[in-house]
Amino acid sequence: MFKPTKATTINEYIDSLPEERKEAIIYLHKFLQGLSPDLKSFFAYNMLGYGSFLYKNYKKEVVKWPLIALANQKNYMSLYVCALEEKEYLAEKYKDKLGKVNVGKSCIRFKKMEDINLEELTKVIKKALLMPGYDNGISS
Repeated sequence: MFKPTKATTINEYIDSLPEERKEAIIYLHKFLQGLSPDLKSFFAYNMLGYGSFLYKNYKKEVVKWPLIALANQKNYMSLYVCALEEKEYLAEKYKDKLGKVNVGKSCIRFKKMEDINLEELTKVIKKALLMPGYDNGISS
C-alpha cells in the first residue's frame, strides 16, 4: 500500500526523499503543521502523519491512525484525509475543487504541487479537524 522506507523519523523520511519530490513534501509538511496546533506530526506506516484517531485495521487491531497523512509513492505523492462528512469521504466529496488530482476515498494523488488547489485543500483539512476518523465501531 505505502512505498516502503527505512526511515523511522520525520527527518529521516524527508532526507530519504528523491530531490524532485523533497521540496513539495517539505512545503506540504509545513503547510499542514501551520493549519492547526491540533495536527501533531509523527512518522508511522511509511508516511508522515498529522493528528490521529483510533482505528480498527483489517487485522481487527485498534491502532493510532493519522487524520491526515502525506506519503511519497513510486509515481506520485499522496495526501490522505481520513474524515467523513455526511457519510462521504471529504476527499471524494470535494475532489472536483481540489485541482488536477486523482482521488480515491480518502486519498488525493498528485504529481506536482501546482496540481493542488491549496485554498480548497485548506477548507477540506479544516473540515477534517472537526470530524476526524471513520465510523468503524471504535469509540474514543
